[in-house]
Amino acid sequence: MILQPGAGPIPASAYLPASAANTLWGRLPCGADEAVLTVAPGTEVTIDTLSHEGILEDQGRDPIGFFAEHGVPASDVLTDAVEIAASTGRRDPAVDGPHVVTGPIAVEGAEPGDLLTMTLITATPRVPYGVISNRHGRGALPDELPRGGLNVSVFARATDDGFGTMPRTAGAEHTVRFPLRPFLGIMGVAVAGTSRPHSVPPGAHGGNIDINLLVEGTSLHLPVQVPGALAYVGDPHFAQGDGEVALTAMEASLRVTVRLDLVKKADAIAAFGEIAGPLAETPEFLVPTGMDDDLDVAVQNCVRAALSLLKARFGMDEALAYAYLSAATDFNISQVVDLVKGVHARIRVSDFDN
Repeated sequence: MILQPGAGPIPASAYLPASAANTLWGRLPCGADEAVLTVAPGTEVTIDTLSHEGILEDQGRDPIGFFAEHGVPASDVLTDAVEIAASTGRRDPAVDGPHVVTGPIAVEGAEPGDLLTMTLITATPRVPYGVISNRHGRGALPDELPRGGLNVSVFARATDDGFGTMPRTAGAEHTVRFPLRPFLGIMGVAVAGTSRPHSVPPGAHGGNIDINLLVEGTSLHLPVQVPGALAYVGDPHFAQGDGEVALTAMEASLRVTVRLDLVKKADAIAAFGEIAGPLAETPEFLVPTGMDDDLDVAVQNCVRAALSLLKARFGMDEALAYAYLSAATDFNISQVVDLVKGVHARIRVSDFDN
């Protein structure tokens, strides 16, 4: 099924299409931006998101033409992708990022110091295909790949049984097959001030954190920076490995339903302690994060965040928490390709059931 704007299942009563009026391209919202939707805490919103793959200048900025080269008929190309690609004056490729971001959404009563919790209820592919790209010299091997500085955009298909397929060699019939786990690479809140951040580097506001654990049924807690929080989503993925080493993973458009909950400051401190950046939560794990230009520093920041969380949530002494993390917690590289590198820890909540 192709989920064109307004067509197909829309689970929530509130719906936000990815029209030009409801999106930013290459930048993230700031405190000076007007909300495109205002909701009460606890509201579920169904949101259309758009992948940037197929609409960028180095792909012709013509999604119908780009995807036709891979056998996709025009009727299977999203009309909002065509609209965004054709829009002018919205993005300067020399200074802006590639991502299309839907929002911002204001949450009534949100104030700086509170936490906004964004829970992914559903994540449904809008199309049965996506793209994995290597470009800009920003993958894990920027001095080696892509060869000759040529951009590489690998077309991948989604199967009905939940797998992605891509070719093993150029022009060959044989493919490699991998499981799909749709999630949003970008979930965030607006920064204070009047300057919109670049869409690529993540930070305390969330943004392009690319944590592949954030699939259906998981949450991201974000420190609110401006009244109303001004939440947004984007950078939809069908699949990604930890690290995202080639620059992008399987990028493809999703229709998501997100619940927006508000945790007031006192309750947030009691539950999590003072958190300065994104904190993810799954049914199995608490997932503190660390970020920095230097991967070593990002790991250190993640360890500090984990220590603080263990003290606040479970009352652990620092030295014992440090030992526990070494014995029982995995520290994963979220991504190494977004200028600011990311690390996340997976703390099993079942370890504390006694």
